[in-house]
Amino acid sequence: MADGPTVWDLFDLKGKVFFVAGGARHLGRDMALALAEAHADGALTSRKPDSAERTAAAIAEATGRSIVGVEMDATDEPSVAAAVAGCVERFGRIDVLVNNVGGGALARPDEPAHLEGRAVGDWQRLIGLNLTAPWVLCKHVAPIMRKQGAGSVINIASIAGVIGRDRTVYPDGMIPQTLDYAAAKGGLIALTRDLAAYLGREGIRVNAISPGGFERGQPPAFVDGYSRKCILGRMGRDGVDLKGAAVYLASDASAYVTGHNLVVDGGFTVWQ
Repeated sequence: MADGPTVWDLFDLKGKVFFVAGGARHLGRDMALALAEAHADGALTSRKPDSAERTAAAIAEATGRSIVGVEMDATDEPSVAAAVAGCVERFGRIDVLVNNVGGGALARPDEPAHLEGRAVGDWQRLIGLNLTAPWVLCKHVAPIMRKQGAGSVINIASIAGVIGRDRTVYPDGMIPQTLDYAAAKGGLIALTRDLAAYLGREGIRVNAISPGGFERGQPPAFVDGYSRKCILGRMGRDGVDLKGAAVYLASDASAYVTGHNLVVDGGFTVWQ
């Protein structure tokens, strides 16, 4: 038997520091919790400081790790720069960046989601949130990882960037996915690949996770229709289904993996 670390050693993040952008709720919270459970310390951000601080305190209490909540607007570069600098001031380093900023929510109740009614400003806002903001975070964290000679960047994309959406699954009254959201997530996957090429010789790995749909109280007709399109017959579960993927890509268990898009979707994208 060859000498080397055990599998538990490979997944252990003790001594590592994470920065989870958009880590106060849902998948971001799950990933921050998972990294802390794997013995990392770190920071999580939200535009709402109270939300970031509450989530950080809850994770710290549950895991015994040092976790801080930080206010950050990912669409504002000075805010990003300040949040990243604050994390380095507190912990001395950043080993794992989880780029979980973004989302497909409409900004206004009257904002059209369909192609013909979509304004250029609405398109630009969603592209900025889902593609430009992750790029800005990489821009500010990469120099820190370069000085360390190591780091792992995990961009949270979506199956929207992998396949086209069957909009017949959306019942009347439910707003479907917008085209700009799909374009931004596809761009984020492409950014992941080329950033991996750009940073790889400096010891920095860059990967993406593309989640499928997660069940959060959507109309039953949508949940049923979506679930029937998944090989596993269900939508994703908060608190369970993304934690392992995050720890894998953050840790030495994936030390030879970069430029990869890990699809976590219950088989949705391969059974159509």
